[in-house]
Order: sequence, then C-alpha cells, then structure tokens
Amino acid sequence: MTTQTHLIRSRRFLPLFVTQLLNAFNDNLFKNAMVLFAIYSIYETEEQGAAFSALASAIFILPFFLLSALAGQLADMRDKARIIRIVKACEIAIMAVGGGGLVLAWMGVAVDLLAMPLLMLALFAMGVHSTFFGPIKYAILPQHLHPQEVLAGTGLVEAGTYIAILTGTILAGWLEVEWAALGVVVTSVIGYLVSRHVPDAPPIGTPEPLDFNVWRSSITLVRNTVHDRRVFLAIMAISFFWTIGSVLFIQFGPLAKNVLTASKEVASLFLVIFSVGVAIGSISVNALLKGTVSARYSPGSVIVMGLFVVGFFMVCRNWTPHPGGELMNAARFMAEPLAVPLLLMLLGIAVSGGMFVVPLYAFLTTFVDKSQTARTVAANNIVNSGAMVVGSLLAFGLSAAGVAIITQLLLSAAMCLVSAWLGHLLVKAERAAA
Repeated sequence: MTTQTHLIRSRRFLPLFVTQLLNAFNDNLFKNAMVLFAIYSIYETEEQGAAFSALASAIFILPFFLLSALAGQLADMRDKARIIRIVKACEIAIMAVGGGGLVLAWMGVAVDLLAMPLLMLALFAMGVHSTFFGPIKYAILPQHLHPQEVLAGTGLVEAGTYIAILTGTILAGWLEVEWAALGVVVTSVIGYLVSRHVPDAPPIGTPEPLDFNVWRSSITLVRNTVHDRRVFLAIMAISFFWTIGSVLFIQFGPLAKNVLTASKEVASLFLVIFSVGVAIGSISVNALLKGTVSARYSPGSVIVMGLFVVGFFMVCRNWTPHPGGELMNAARFMAEPLAVPLLLMLLGIAVSGGMFVVPLYAFLTTFVDKSQTARTVAANNIVNSGAMVVGSLLAFGLSAAGVAIITQLLLSAAMCLVSAWLGHLLVKAERAAA
C-alpha cells in the first residue's frame, strides 16, 4: 500500500493514471448513455434490446481486432507519450460527433437515418482511439516504474479504470442524455490537457519500419509473442475472462428492464457494482501477492467467479417481476427481498474476476523485453478482442434465436471453467520456469 501511495504522488505515474482514468470514464459515459437510451427509449422488446447491446459491443471491440498490431508497433517504435497526446486530441473530435448523435436522438430528429449512424460511427471511432491507447497504458509502466513497482502500478491502473467505469456508468444511468452529450465533450478536452503532462517515453530499441498490412502484421505479432508459454497462456486466460465480461455487460441492460422490471438507474447500478468489485479484486490480489508477479491465485479465483455467476442465475430465475410490468426505480428495487442477494452475487463475480485478471496483465509486461512490451499487450488485445467479438456475436445470435437472457448467464459460468483450466496450466508453467 505504501508503494501504491507513493506512485499516486509521482509525476512518473500520476498524469498517465489520470489520463487513463478520464479515458475509461468517457468511453463508458458515452457507450452506456447510448445503449441505455436505446434500450429504454427506442427498442421495446427484450430481443431488440439485447441485440442492439450486443451489436454496439461488437462495433466498439472490432477496431481492437483489426488495428492492435499497428498500435503495438507504433507504441514500441515511437514516443509513447507523444502518441497519447495525438490520440487524446482526436478524442475531442470523436466526442463532438458522438455528442451530436446523442442530442439528435434525444430530440427525436432523424433517429434511424442520422442519429443512430452518428452514434455508431463515434462508437467505432472510440474503439479505434482506445486501440491505440490500450498498449501504451501497460507498456509504459516498466519504462517509468522500478521493477518492484510494476505490479502495484498495474493494479492501480486496473483499479482506476474500473473506478472510472463506475463513475461514467453511474452518470450514464442518472443523467439526462443531453447532459451526457455535453459531458463527453468536456471530458475529452480535460483528458487532452492532462495527457500533455505524461513524461516522455521514447522507444527503447532501434525503430523498425511499420507494417501497415493489417492481417499480416496481426498474424506475425501474435506468432512472435506467444512463443513464451507463460505469455501465451496468460493471453488465452485473459481472453476468456473478457469474453465472459463482455457477455455479462451485454446482458445487464435487457435483464434489468425485461426480467427484473427495473429502470435504467438499476441497470447502471449493476455496472457500478461490477466495476467496484473488479477494483476491489485488483487491489486485494496485489496485497495477497505482496508485489510478486504470480498467477497462483488465478485458477481458484475464476472458479469462485463461476459459482457466483450460477448464484446470480438462481436469484434471477426466482425473481418476481413487478406487477403490470411497471419499471422500478433504484429505491423500490432495493426494497425487494432478493435485491441484496442479487447485488452480493454480482459483487462476488466482480471481486473474484479482478483477482483473476490483474496478475495476468502483469505477466505480459514483466516476462518480455521492455522494447517488446507494447507489442505484447497489442497481441493480447488482438486475441482478447477476437474472443470478445465472438462472445458478442454469440449473445446476439442467442437473443435473435429467442434464448432467454437468464439462460445465457449459464454460458458465462461454463466459460469460467475454461479460464480456470488455462490459469492452472499457467501456474504449472510458472513453477516449471522457476
């Protein structure tokens, strides 16, 4: 905890931490404001809402799959701080488009012909923005921090990300959509100003030519990264975790509205609980490991996560919808006898998930050469995003086929077993290397 407090006060870490925090906040304020407005104000049925949520998730994730290789090359071969400033400047223009789309949707002006295309365009562009920022937020840490500080820094970045997700998600559920539109533009401007204080991080190795062929560079990057068995297993385990996370996030809005008969404030509350839990898990596992990079707690953590998903499914299955289908606000929802058990199950999912994933990210930045860290994170993003797109399309297909949202929760529980198996293999490889 002393190391974490020291890092927060350090210029080596604080500007990057705040920039990432604002980045995650803005992503989630915009994305959740858009999705919740569509689910609660545009689309009526559970199938329509779930399909839209899955489609929006896939559009946001797709750039990670397509452009992560180029993003990783740039981050390792150019000054990382300069790339951050360029990316954050672009965010201002992207949010101007996205904010305009939100205002048009709120006013009911050309919703299908103009507002929704603008929102989807901005969402895709934010995915591109996050693709180029993503490798840097972890890869820059070994360059600015001491070796014994990297796990603490990774945990703080992960915890800060989820605190930002928490705040953005709360505001998306409680703010009127026109104020959310203003908020995303203002936040993008503040994020750019803060990013100008991130210390320079020039390339460590000799810069190489960039490969702009998306497919060739992606295949080459992944192939060159996974030769270390520990890194390969960490990437695969993280990918399954985020597939589980993406499916759960897709389900929260439609589940809250159509199964629990709750308002968008309650859907926002679900995302908040999830974010708080991952932040708690991120800090807790660093305390347990005492700064040592190890996956020994990961298999058990994700098994516990799967059990909590099953518990969440059981509570949802026994939930009694509000008479007449009237949507409950947060206060009325919390008065329901199963509300607290439901939120505790959700919190357990998130805490155990955070304990599972944070050490795996630390593997990616500590077991490769510092000149390769951004490309390692980018390779991880390619595999992660491919798995998340598959998860989103699977959720989309199940919803289109009429499979109930509650039943889809069991898919997430089953995937936890695969993650646990991969985590077990990683622990074995870790011990063999030791």
